[in-house]
Amino acid sequence: MQILRTPDERFENLPGYGFAPHYVEVDGLRIHYVDEGPRDAAPVLLLHGEPSWSFLYRKMIAVLVAAGHRCVAPDLVGFGRSDKLGDRRDYTYQRHVDWMAGFLTTVDLRRITLVCQDWGGLIGLRLVAEHTERFDRVVAANTFLPTGDKRGGKAFEQWQRFSQETPEFAVGAIVQGGCATSLADDVIAAYDAPFPEDTYKEGARQFPMLVPTTPNDPASEPNRAAWEVLKRFEKPFLCAFSDLDPITRGADKFLIEAIPGAKGQPHTTIEGGGHFLQEDKGDELALVVADFIAATR
Repeated sequence: MQILRTPDERFENLPGYGFAPHYVEVDGLRIHYVDEGPRDAAPVLLLHGEPSWSFLYRKMIAVLVAAGHRCVAPDLVGFGRSDKLGDRRDYTYQRHVDWMAGFLTTVDLRRITLVCQDWGGLIGLRLVAEHTERFDRVVAANTFLPTGDKRGGKAFEQWQRFSQETPEFAVGAIVQGGCATSLADDVIAAYDAPFPEDTYKEGARQFPMLVPTTPNDPASEPNRAAWEVLKRFEKPFLCAFSDLDPITRGADKFLIEAIPGAKGQPHTTIEGGGHFLQEDKGDELALVVADFIAATR
């Protein structure tokens, strides 16, 4: 595999992101993560999706750390300060799950509260199913766990086509397009920072094609197996979706009905948030997470 590493200087002086970098090695790849707050506190694991990175969680980290929580926010392989692969064929759904499983065990996170959005859920919910003993609760925000047995919806299919056909995969502009609010120029630039040129974007280009959209997709059976566990998952499970995301709209209802731990929880719809609700309503989502942890300890 061709391994690429974004120069450190591209991450200097990013707005609201003054966190010290931490690194672990998994399968020969360097994975970056933010680790803020008291080390003896139970971790809140913040998993980002496509095409963002841990920068997406900067507002939430500040609120949760102020509330006494430890926040751990890794960059998926191919994103942020983590290593990237030069050949998109080296990215698979299973490898993404395995890389993050390796991260969990290397850092040895336990008593985890998972907060997952977009691909953070496609990976994170697999981790919950396959490493249930490490998780205490889950907050799902604008995400789902597809098996390919149902179509992904018109909005997702449009995004999938766009991701493959657009000549320029402008990451910062894509994140802006998934927000309900206008992002400052330096924030848009921060989303572009991990990608000096197109070779670094192979993981971002490939992600939309890894979502199972047919019943015989390579990830279909592993995701079905994960659902067999999630349908017996009785630990607290909260949905906090936004109201302005066409891609994941309705997935919260399915999660609430399918997962036993979601029964009776104070599920919420965060108004005024787009797909990237951490940008639009990060403070509000962080308070939802903090309240949920306090109520289910």
